[in-house]
Amino acid sequence: MKKIGLLLLVFMAVIACTKENENTMYVKGSVKGLKKGTFYLQKQIDSLIVSVDSASVNGSTEFMMTDVVESPEMYYLTLGNSTKRISFFGEKDTISISSQLDRFEQKAVIKGSDNQDLLNKYNDIQNKFNNQRLDLIKEEYEARKIRSQDSVDIVAKKLKNWNRKRYLYATNFAVTNGDYEVSPYIALTELANANIKLLDTVNNSLSEEIKVSKYGLQLDKFIKEIKSQQ
Repeated sequence: MKKIGLLLLVFMAVIACTKENENTMYVKGSVKGLKKGTFYLQKQIDSLIVSVDSASVNGSTEFMMTDVVESPEMYYLTLGNSTKRISFFGEKDTISISSQLDRFEQKAVIKGSDNQDLLNKYNDIQNKFNNQRLDLIKEEYEARKIRSQDSVDIVAKKLKNWNRKRYLYATNFAVTNGDYEVSPYIALTELANANIKLLDTVNNSLSEEIKVSKYGLQLDKFIKEIKSQQ
């Protein structure tokens, strides 16, 4: 009987480990130009960025770290105590990150995350919006330089229209991808100051699975808090 009890305990332990491994994320990385250093795998818990794993390299450019991902969320790959940090959408299975030391963030290539692929597409368009904003700011500066109030007013209207288009694009992208965690994440990070109707539109487009994800729950809570103050 004792042997049977022991076997049952071992079996239960194996099952528990298997369940945990189903949600394990493996972060495999390689950074050209780095001969020695320490990497930290980090994520946000409440309002703090905390390290969940670390890996040291000495001679080799490759490393691996892990974490259990209950719901896909943003992670950070940080090099030592520096400000060099790569942000990426982490999810279970294997995430591959390659970069180089001299342009750590800019040269990062991330593979293995569907949410990250979608976020990359979103960011490509957002970069174009940001470039348009810089052009408008320059135009406003020139208008103020020559003290032309009419020109300043025109630029102000352009900026307002630019902001409206940016919000609509973020909303449309989030709605189109309501089956992915990136949808409520974009709503929380890009639409926090937008009209509550846009946030509601995104929230209502989420699949049942995404509604109970980390960012899905945060979005629903955020919307309820706004409405309670109105």
